[in-house]
Amino acid sequence: MFENRFDGQVAIITGGASGIGLAIGTRIAQEGGTVVLVDVNAESLDNAKTSIGEVAGAIETQIVDVTSQSSVKQLMQSVAEQHGKVDIVVNSAGIAGPTATNITDYSLEDFRKVVDINMTGSFIVTKYAVETMQPKGYGRILLIASMAGKEGNPGMAGYTTSKAGVFGLVKGIGKEVADTEITVNGIAPAVIATPMNLATAQAQLDYMTAKIPMGRLGTVDEVSSLACWIVSKEASFNTGVVFDLSGGRATY
Repeated sequence: MFENRFDGQVAIITGGASGIGLAIGTRIAQEGGTVVLVDVNAESLDNAKTSIGEVAGAIETQIVDVTSQSSVKQLMQSVAEQHGKVDIVVNSAGIAGPTATNITDYSLEDFRKVVDINMTGSFIVTKYAVETMQPKGYGRILLIASMAGKEGNPGMAGYTTSKAGVFGLVKGIGKEVADTEITVNGIAPAVIATPMNLATAQAQLDYMTAKIPMGRLGTVDEVSSLACWIVSKEASFNTGVVFDLSGGRATY
């Protein structure tokens, strides 16, 4: 851990009440940043804030649905007005949707819900993050994709498709803003031990774990370690890139 790496910086973390989002937010705060944890569940946000304890930076919370354009826009504006800027935005909000489900049994309603949260939500958050960062001429945007979006996971049509869309968003918008000091990157984890996986069918988890040469799930601390480098000032020559974090599953 780097002491005070994020001193004076302001970060917004969606999906910040648990799992990967909470781990990233906690580490940024431990390294001196002011962190706004965002989620749709008020009770989970309260529990998350309590669980972090004393840190070098500050922890705030806001209830926001990433699929609501007006709510996300208001979030970015309110944080920028309160703190004078937004330096970092991490979009970790997402759902797995149905698992171990053939496409013939996968409902259109479920597909649209997963795509709306995972892919459309990523678009909305990125859109207003860029808009908020442009006046200051600096920013770090990180989207959480998935190995499923790169290699495909059978039985998860909505999740796989939505995360593939996140890859395209990172690559396209990263190039759009490449001549600024705003970077847009992503991380594609293999299976990470998070609360979201509690609802994943065991057969699906077994399939995905078997693809990992290290033979285990990743941890949220391993994700936050990579994430915090990507959103730091050190990562100044990387944009439009989705970094693998796969225990050897993806080597090219």
